[in-house]
Amino acid sequence: MCFGHDGDAALERSLAEKGASRRGLLRGATVGAAALGALGASPATAGGKGHGPGHGHGHGHGHGGGRRKSLDHELISIQLYTLRSAAAAPAAGNAVAIGHAAVLAALARYGYERVELAGLYGETAASMRAILDGLGLRSTSSHDGISADTGGAHVKFQNAKTLGQQYVNVPYLASANLSDWQRWADQMNAEAAIAKRYGLKYGYHNHAHEFTTDLGGGLTPWEVLMDRLDRRLVHLEVDLYWAFTAGVNTGHTTAESALQFAKDVVNEAPLAVRQYHVKDRTSMGTSQPEADMCDLGVGVIDFPSLFRNHEVEEYIVENDTPDNAAAPLLTAAVGRLYLEHLEY
Repeated sequence: MCFGHDGDAALERSLAEKGASRRGLLRGATVGAAALGALGASPATAGGKGHGPGHGHGHGHGHGGGRRKSLDHELISIQLYTLRSAAAAPAAGNAVAIGHAAVLAALARYGYERVELAGLYGETAASMRAILDGLGLRSTSSHDGISADTGGAHVKFQNAKTLGQQYVNVPYLASANLSDWQRWADQMNAEAAIAKRYGLKYGYHNHAHEFTTDLGGGLTPWEVLMDRLDRRLVHLEVDLYWAFTAGVNTGHTTAESALQFAKDVVNEAPLAVRQYHVKDRTSMGTSQPEADMCDLGVGVIDFPSLFRNHEVEEYIVENDTPDNAAAPLLTAAVGRLYLEHLEY
């Protein structure tokens, strides 16, 4: 099935099944009441570069006089890994898979203007650009692993330029060996220098294990990266769910305490925080399925507080495990709706 054919009806049905309401969704679990009548108000522009307007290096700021802000809708994106099951090639007996072209068309209908790629679905950079252009979408960012050699890095960045991207981010690294993290940091610095020559911003995307893996003597991968990555060349795409989860995994037992841990990740980083991955967490539990990712606004993460603390250049919806596996596009619709109407 294609959720996009009747998005509003499908959204209302899903919320009813979950015992939620559109009003409750927009309000969010930890945000408090947000006036539904304000949904049509013109949003203020978040804007800004690097650490956002009014920020010192790595530090957040408040908004004076009680004024509340909304996100610039143009800064909202989505990581296409969220939609991988729907983007797969259609096959007999698989009602979920509708193909990447149909998924992208649905995202355009939902109001997205940006996407973050996680592969090209068999397309070339040029043919993917043509699909996106035809739908009024832009690939502003992508997830790409460290290349095997310099030649591979040049191909990666040339593709990014063909697609019109601003950012290229390393999505995942994991090891319990100190030497691996040191080598990866050096490789990222080298790639970032090449990316700069293409006019691209090169970043690293965190998970939770960087804060908990012991590389010896209590040293963590995050400490290695923050010490070794070149702050002039490499930025951070902070995954707020994983930063919050790292707080839980390091012993923070309340949502407020885990939230502060996530803020500290942002505020204390020597690298510029330019992008957020925005996904919610079901509970403060420490094991699945008690604690997992969930659609935005129905979990325990206080996103307005995080956005007040630090503004970024791009807010990217993601959910690795969409809670409605039969219609992953629902997660995309809910995420867009939530961020469009969020005040902070």
